[in-house]
Amino acid sequence: MRIGIFLVVFGCYGPYLLAQSFAGNVSATYDEAIARYTALANEHGQAQLLEVGLTDVGRPLHLFIMTNPEVPEGQKTVLLINNGIHPGEPCGIDASLQLAERILLQNHELNHLLDSVIVGIVPVYNIGGALRRGCCVRANQDGPEAYGFRGNARNLDLNRDFIKADSRNTKAFYRLFHMLSPHVVIDTHTSNGADYSYVMTMLNTQPDKAGERIGNYMREKMNPSLYAAMENVDYPMIPYILSMGKTPETGLIDYLETPRYTTGYAALFNAIGYTSETHMLKPFAARVESTYRFIVEVLRYMHSHNSELISNKLLADQEVMMQTRFALNWALDTTQFREIPFRGYEAEYLPSEVTGATRLRYNRLKPYTRQVKYFDRYQTVTEAEAPVGYVIPFAWHEVIERFELNQVEMHTFLTDTALQVQTYYLDDVESSPRAYEGRHMKTVKSLRVERETLPVFKGDRFVRVNQVVNRFIVETLEPQAVDAYFRWGFFDSVLQQKEWYSDYVFEDRAASLLADDPALRLAFEEAKRSDANLAASPKAQLQWVYQHSPHYEGSANRYPIYRVTSPVEFILNE
Repeated sequence: MRIGIFLVVFGCYGPYLLAQSFAGNVSATYDEAIARYTALANEHGQAQLLEVGLTDVGRPLHLFIMTNPEVPEGQKTVLLINNGIHPGEPCGIDASLQLAERILLQNHELNHLLDSVIVGIVPVYNIGGALRRGCCVRANQDGPEAYGFRGNARNLDLNRDFIKADSRNTKAFYRLFHMLSPHVVIDTHTSNGADYSYVMTMLNTQPDKAGERIGNYMREKMNPSLYAAMENVDYPMIPYILSMGKTPETGLIDYLETPRYTTGYAALFNAIGYTSETHMLKPFAARVESTYRFIVEVLRYMHSHNSELISNKLLADQEVMMQTRFALNWALDTTQFREIPFRGYEAEYLPSEVTGATRLRYNRLKPYTRQVKYFDRYQTVTEAEAPVGYVIPFAWHEVIERFELNQVEMHTFLTDTALQVQTYYLDDVESSPRAYEGRHMKTVKSLRVERETLPVFKGDRFVRVNQVVNRFIVETLEPQAVDAYFRWGFFDSVLQQKEWYSDYVFEDRAASLLADDPALRLAFEEAKRSDANLAASPKAQLQWVYQHSPHYEGSANRYPIYRVTSPVEFILNE
């Protein structure tokens, strides 16, 4: 942590006290929230309100931090709470305000947790969406009376932006995240989907993706403790409802949150991530209280397991620095599951009064508790051997900027040189026909690996894979990774050939090439025998000869990030 005072969202005030200060079905506006946090920071030496950068709507992103300044920071764990990423789901905005005010204004009995936990609160993350306030866009939700909109000022879903960072919000979040270096991150939400009895569901960093040390700790210790604690405070909790079939009794799936999401991004830096998902059909006051309860139980756990959490993150960071193989993609293991109790409502299928077709309805007069299968194991399906380092040419400034914001150590080439590198050629790439969050997603269907000596220029960057941020480096630069920069369209221009030829001119040149090079002629004839489409297309045959001639540019479809796979000597600003 690199700031002097931090923020905590606490409180274990009981339901009566919470109800006493919470205005039922009304959620705080952005301006009201910032005014209340400003007053707290002005009145209490334990609190501080920072501006960490502009958002897309032109308003600053705030971070409210609170701690006991008399205890050294190195002896504390750090909790970061992110609210209002979807401003139509504002229960965390209000729960965090209530908790902070209770701690600071009434010297609540949980105040002693400030001795061991630093908590940072983002009051409202999607400020542009929060300012677009109304009553009705979330058609399936019970309150509050007014709330914000899911898209930000650029109509981006910010919970899909943590890797690509198209928004100013995300770039500001990078700053506060690395300022705090949290052990645990909570992102507060309200769910959509099935109906059931629970007010609170919880989505966590997928343990098989989190890394062995952090993943095992969550699965074996922290998660069971949080489920038990929520049961004890009369807010029983279930994993986030992602069903195998149409309804929950068909089985539940542990959600695979990749680095585009809050918790997936946090996992790249060995932070434990939780997304609280209150149920959309429960009253708003209950959703706020259950969010408050969840935050409190996380705080209590962090206090009582302070040294464990600190030690685990330090060890995980050291292990990542030495890691040689990195998972890039995962798939659900449908052969493994465990059974968990689930409190649901019977599903019924009735004629629709609107369309006349069959519609689903959950009958709240028919509650049930039964065992359901919970599929919570994932297997790695694609992985990469880490190189010694990557070369990022100066031209790809968008990548360099994001690396700088995420505190990736880079070295600059001080002179032009030539390096033997490993390169990828992206022979078959599929592009999404429609834009997703402002970008056309790419999928590498096939690639080939070549070893070449290529020019590297003064100003290009070299990134060694020996850092705490190794996962961020590899999972953004390997083009097959689930949220790689290539997948998000950062390198689309390399997929276009730039130099061409006129058929009538190249015909004579192609004939000479084949006549003068028997090996090329043999390869050409073999290619036609093995490829019926090539054999049937004179245009494709001429293109084949061109691509196998000295005239072909060679750089089309070459991935522009180079892998350095063996120790080399070159001049850097080390």
